Amino acid sequence: MRLVPYQTIFERNVPEMALFKMRPSWSRMGANLEKVRDLMRRSVLSSRMRAESLDLKNCLASGKMLRARLALLIGPTVGTSPEIYLRAAAAIEMVHAASLLHDDIVDGSQLRRNSPAFWTKNGVAGAILLGDLLLCEASELLREVGDTRLTDELMSRTTEMCRAEVEQELILRGAPQEWECSLDLARRKTGSLFAFAAFASGVGHTGLSNALREAGYLAGTAYQLSDDYLDAYGAESSSGKTLGLDSIRHKSTAMTATGGGPQRILRQIAASQSLAESNLSEWPAVQQAWMKYWQQELGPALSRNLGNDSKSILLKAMDTVE
Repeated sequence: MRLVPYQTIFERNVPEMALFKMRPSWSRMGANLEKVRDLMRRSVLSSRMRAESLDLKNCLASGKMLRARLALLIGPTVGTSPEIYLRAAAAIEMVHAASLLHDDIVDGSQLRRNSPAFWTKNGVAGAILLGDLLLCEASELLREVGDTRLTDELMSRTTEMCRAEVEQELILRGAPQEWECSLDLARRKTGSLFAFAAFASGVGHTGLSNALREAGYLAGTAYQLSDDYLDAYGAESSSGKTLGLDSIRHKSTAMTATGGGPQRILRQIAASQSLAESNLSEWPAVQQAWMKYWQQELGPALSRNLGNDSKSILLKAMDTVE
């Protein structure tokens, strides 16, 4: 498989004005994202949780919301019911938020989204319990739709993420791993939640939903690889979170894997994009929507994680992928 030039990983050589015209209405995306945030807030802030003293803003949909944005871009293209893709977007962001609450405790991270990590202000127990609540409420949010395919998928993908996290912490930490192992870990740890968002966008269309799930895995894997790169080379001032913890805690990542490292990470990201798009070729409209998602949402996030130096690194890399 041949790689495209680096800039086309994110821009596809589309003129700036053309990209602007391709972008969905900011008002529509913004309105849908606010609906997602409202669903999350209403799911969690009930009874005593409404106390003004408990600030949940930073852990409830204040991040990039890449998984939600995926559902919000693909769902309407497929013709999926707004109730489904909005609730799916909210549910998967809640699962993601829960994973971050727990991750910050495991890693001892002090900073999250340019603010003190939740556990540093509310205690370890509080962060663990809030994460548990978010996981349960995410399931409840989908259960109200009445489609067991969604709840089953959410449970399967969340379980997959948790298994990967447990393996990374209890089995793989401190032990050198091969590239294939680190890639599989990234796929299950982060790709799983992107996979759910993509699957839910096309639920009810068996062939398409399966292809979207795999595309989601590829997108999430690419994002985790870029996050591994960020942890090693990034700056906390621009990332908004504590960095360097993978090395300190001897975690097995794509940066530490035998045969891994920056060049292979960048080649794999390019290959993941190409493969995801080709898997959706049977559905041209969905493929175009997917390309927009990568260009407008995921691509810029990858670029921020990888930094400017990654462009020259990839241009010097091999132009084939094994």
